[in-house]
Amino acid sequence: MRLRKKWWARPEMEESSLVITEPSEVKGKWHEEFKNNNPIELELGCGRGKFIRDKALNSPNINFIGIDLKDEVLIYVLRKLKEAEISNVRVVPLNIMFIQDIFGEDEVSKIYINFCNPWPKERHKKRRLTHFKFLQVYKKFLKRDSEIWFKTDDVELFEESIEYFKNEGFSLEYLTYDLQSSEFKENIETEYETKFKSMGLKIMFLIAKLK
Repeated sequence: MRLRKKWWARPEMEESSLVITEPSEVKGKWHEEFKNNNPIELELGCGRGKFIRDKALNSPNINFIGIDLKDEVLIYVLRKLKEAEISNVRVVPLNIMFIQDIFGEDEVSKIYINFCNPWPKERHKKRRLTHFKFLQVYKKFLKRDSEIWFKTDDVELFEESIEYFKNEGFSLEYLTYDLQSSEFKENIETEYETKFKSMGLKIMFLIAKLK
Protein backbone atom coordinates (compact mmCIF):
# COMPACT_ATOMS: atom_id res chain seq x y z
CA MET A 1 0.00 0.00 0.00
CA ARG A 2 1.35 3.42 -0.97
CA LEU A 3 1.81 5.76 1.97
CA ARG A 4 0.21 9.18 1.72
CA LYS A 5 2.79 11.95 1.96
CA LYS A 6 2.77 13.69 5.34
CA TRP A 7 4.36 17.07 4.71
CA TRP A 8 4.28 17.92 8.39
CA ALA A 9 6.29 14.86 9.42
CA ARG A 10 9.81 16.09 8.60
CA PRO A 11 9.47 19.45 10.43
CA GLU A 12 8.22 17.65 13.53
CA MET A 13 11.07 15.15 13.32
CA GLU A 14 13.68 17.87 12.89
CA GLU A 15 12.54 19.46 16.14
CA SER A 16 13.36 16.29 18.10
CA SER A 17 16.77 15.46 19.54
CA LEU A 18 15.92 11.77 19.03
CA VAL A 19 16.03 12.11 15.23
CA ILE A 20 19.38 12.22 13.45
CA THR A 21 18.85 13.74 10.02
CA GLU A 22 22.58 13.96 9.15
CA PRO A 23 23.81 10.56 10.40
CA SER A 24 27.05 10.61 8.41
CA GLU A 25 28.23 13.36 10.76
CA VAL A 26 27.90 10.94 13.70
CA LYS A 27 29.90 8.12 12.08
CA GLY A 28 32.36 6.73 14.62
CA LYS A 29 30.89 9.00 17.31
CA TRP A 30 27.60 7.37 18.23
CA HIS A 31 28.67 6.91 21.85
CA GLU A 32 29.13 10.67 22.04
CA GLU A 33 25.63 11.14 20.65
CA PHE A 34 24.19 8.89 23.39
CA LYS A 35 26.59 10.36 26.00
CA ASN A 36 27.55 6.90 27.32
CA ASN A 37 29.49 3.78 26.35
CA ASN A 38 26.58 1.37 26.42
CA PRO A 39 26.28 -1.20 23.61
CA ILE A 40 24.60 0.00 20.43
CA GLU A 41 21.95 -2.16 18.76
CA LEU A 42 20.41 -1.47 15.40
CA GLU A 43 16.99 -2.22 13.91
CA LEU A 44 16.90 -2.14 10.12
CA GLY A 45 13.44 -1.22 8.96
CA CYS A 46 11.84 -0.18 12.23
CA GLY A 47 8.31 0.24 10.87
CA ARG A 48 6.00 2.09 13.25
CA GLY A 49 8.28 1.49 16.20
CA LYS A 50 6.61 -0.98 18.56
CA PHE A 51 9.59 -3.33 18.56
CA ILE A 52 12.28 -0.73 19.19
CA ARG A 53 10.17 1.04 21.81
CA ASP A 54 9.63 -2.17 23.75
CA LYS A 55 13.29 -3.18 23.41
CA ALA A 56 14.39 0.18 24.75
CA LEU A 57 11.99 0.01 27.69
CA ASN A 58 13.18 -3.49 28.58
CA SER A 59 16.89 -2.64 28.17
CA PRO A 60 17.62 0.88 29.45
CA ASN A 61 21.37 0.17 29.50
CA ILE A 62 21.49 -0.44 25.75
CA ASN A 63 21.41 2.24 23.05
CA PHE A 64 19.15 1.58 20.07
CA ILE A 65 19.08 3.04 16.58
CA GLY A 66 16.06 2.57 14.32
CA ILE A 67 16.48 3.08 10.58
CA ASP A 68 13.76 3.41 7.99
CA LEU A 69 13.33 5.38 4.79
CA LYS A 70 9.94 7.04 5.04
CA ASP A 71 9.17 10.04 7.23
CA GLU A 72 5.53 8.91 7.05
CA VAL A 73 6.52 5.81 9.06
CA LEU A 74 9.22 7.26 11.29
CA ILE A 75 6.97 9.97 12.66
CA TYR A 76 4.98 7.23 14.43
CA VAL A 77 8.19 5.78 15.84
CA LEU A 78 9.13 9.19 17.21
CA ARG A 79 5.73 9.71 18.80
CA LYS A 80 5.86 6.30 20.49
CA LEU A 81 9.29 7.15 21.93
CA LYS A 82 8.17 10.56 23.16
CA GLU A 83 5.01 9.17 24.72
CA ALA A 84 7.04 6.55 26.61
CA GLU A 85 9.68 9.16 27.57
CA ILE A 86 12.47 7.06 26.06
CA SER A 87 15.94 8.58 25.70
CA ASN A 88 18.07 5.57 24.67
CA VAL A 89 16.84 5.45 21.05
CA ARG A 90 17.80 7.48 18.00
CA VAL A 91 15.75 7.48 14.80
CA VAL A 92 17.51 7.76 11.44
CA PRO A 93 15.73 8.48 8.14
CA LEU A 94 17.95 6.66 5.67
CA ASN A 95 17.99 4.34 2.69
CA ILE A 96 19.68 1.26 4.14
CA MET A 97 21.75 1.02 0.95
CA PHE A 98 23.91 3.77 2.48
CA ILE A 99 24.27 2.28 5.95
CA GLN A 100 28.06 1.87 5.67
CA ASP A 101 28.32 5.68 5.55
CA ILE A 102 27.02 6.19 9.08
CA PHE A 103 28.82 3.61 11.26
CA GLY A 104 32.47 3.16 12.10
CA GLU A 105 34.38 -0.06 12.74
CA ASP A 106 33.19 -2.08 15.76
CA GLU A 107 30.45 0.44 16.50
CA VAL A 108 27.41 -1.86 16.56
CA SER A 109 26.83 -4.85 18.87
CA LYS A 110 23.64 -6.35 17.41
CA ILE A 111 21.32 -6.01 14.41
CA TYR A 112 17.61 -6.80 14.25
CA ILE A 113 15.98 -7.49 10.87
CA ASN A 114 12.24 -7.99 11.23
CA PHE A 115 10.03 -8.93 8.27
CA CYS A 116 12.08 -7.26 5.58
CA ASN A 117 10.90 -7.27 1.96
CA PRO A 118 11.50 -10.84 0.64
CA TRP A 119 12.23 -9.65 -2.93
CA PRO A 120 11.26 -13.04 -4.44
CA LYS A 121 12.32 -12.36 -8.03
CA GLU A 122 15.83 -13.57 -8.78
CA ARG A 123 16.99 -10.25 -10.19
CA HIS A 124 15.86 -8.44 -7.03
CA LYS A 125 17.29 -10.78 -4.38
CA LYS A 126 20.40 -8.63 -3.92
CA ARG A 127 18.08 -6.05 -2.30
CA ARG A 128 17.27 -8.38 0.59
CA LEU A 129 18.61 -7.07 3.89
CA THR A 130 20.01 -10.55 4.59
CA HIS A 131 21.67 -10.93 1.20
CA PHE A 132 25.38 -11.66 1.33
CA LYS A 133 26.17 -8.24 -0.16
CA PHE A 134 24.48 -6.56 2.81
CA LEU A 135 26.10 -8.98 5.26
CA GLN A 136 29.49 -7.96 3.91
CA VAL A 137 28.63 -4.34 4.67
CA TYR A 138 27.36 -5.10 8.19
CA LYS A 139 30.61 -6.90 8.99
CA LYS A 140 32.47 -3.63 8.50
CA PHE A 141 30.86 -2.06 11.56
CA LEU A 142 29.75 -5.06 13.66
CA LYS A 143 31.87 -6.11 16.62
CA ARG A 144 33.20 -9.66 16.66
CA ASP A 145 30.81 -12.10 18.36
CA SER A 146 27.93 -9.76 17.51
CA GLU A 147 24.58 -11.21 16.53
CA ILE A 148 21.97 -10.62 13.87
CA TRP A 149 18.42 -11.54 14.88
CA PHE A 150 16.21 -12.22 11.86
CA LYS A 151 12.46 -12.84 11.69
CA THR A 152 10.26 -13.50 8.67
CA ASP A 153 7.09 -15.25 7.55
CA ASP A 154 8.60 -16.09 4.13
CA VAL A 155 10.02 -19.63 3.88
CA GLU A 156 12.09 -19.06 0.75
CA LEU A 157 13.66 -15.91 2.17
CA PHE A 158 14.38 -17.69 5.44
CA GLU A 159 16.04 -20.73 3.89
CA GLU A 160 18.10 -18.72 1.43
CA SER A 161 19.11 -16.33 4.22
CA ILE A 162 20.43 -19.30 6.20
CA GLU A 163 22.84 -19.95 3.34
CA TYR A 164 23.79 -16.26 3.09
CA PHE A 165 24.75 -16.25 6.77
CA LYS A 166 26.71 -19.48 6.57
CA ASN A 167 28.61 -18.40 3.48
CA GLU A 168 29.63 -15.13 5.13
CA GLY A 169 31.12 -16.83 8.17
CA PHE A 170 28.23 -16.48 10.62
CA SER A 171 27.35 -19.37 12.90
CA LEU A 172 23.68 -20.15 13.52
CA GLU A 173 23.17 -20.00 17.27
CA TYR A 174 19.43 -20.50 17.17
CA LEU A 175 16.89 -21.42 14.48
CA THR A 176 13.18 -22.20 14.47
CA TYR A 177 10.49 -22.45 11.82
CA ASP A 178 7.77 -21.78 14.41
CA LEU A 179 8.77 -19.07 16.86
CA GLN A 180 5.42 -19.02 18.64
CA SER A 181 5.68 -22.71 19.54
CA SER A 182 9.40 -22.63 20.34
CA GLU A 183 11.09 -22.38 23.72
CA PHE A 184 12.57 -18.98 22.86
CA LYS A 185 11.51 -16.54 25.60
CA GLU A 186 13.14 -13.24 24.59
CA ASN A 187 10.89 -12.46 21.65
CA ILE A 188 9.26 -9.06 21.29
CA GLU A 189 6.53 -8.88 18.69
CA THR A 190 6.40 -6.33 15.90
CA GLU A 191 3.17 -4.97 14.44
CA TYR A 192 3.57 -7.24 11.42
CA GLU A 193 4.20 -10.25 13.63
CA THR A 194 0.97 -9.76 15.56
CA LYS A 195 -0.93 -9.42 12.28
CA PHE A 196 0.66 -12.50 10.71
CA LYS A 197 0.01 -14.62 13.79
CA SER A 198 -3.67 -13.64 13.72
CA MET A 199 -3.75 -14.95 10.14
CA GLY A 200 -2.36 -18.30 11.25
CA LEU A 201 1.06 -17.77 9.67
CA LYS A 202 4.13 -19.27 11.31
CA ILE A 203 7.02 -16.96 12.14
CA MET A 204 10.56 -18.13 11.40
CA PHE A 205 13.48 -16.84 13.46
CA LEU A 206 17.22 -17.24 13.68
CA ILE A 207 20.19 -15.81 15.50
CA ALA A 208 23.39 -15.59 13.45
CA LYS A 209 26.67 -14.85 15.23
CA LEU A 210 29.67 -13.19 13.63
CA LYS A 211 32.85 -15.09 14.40
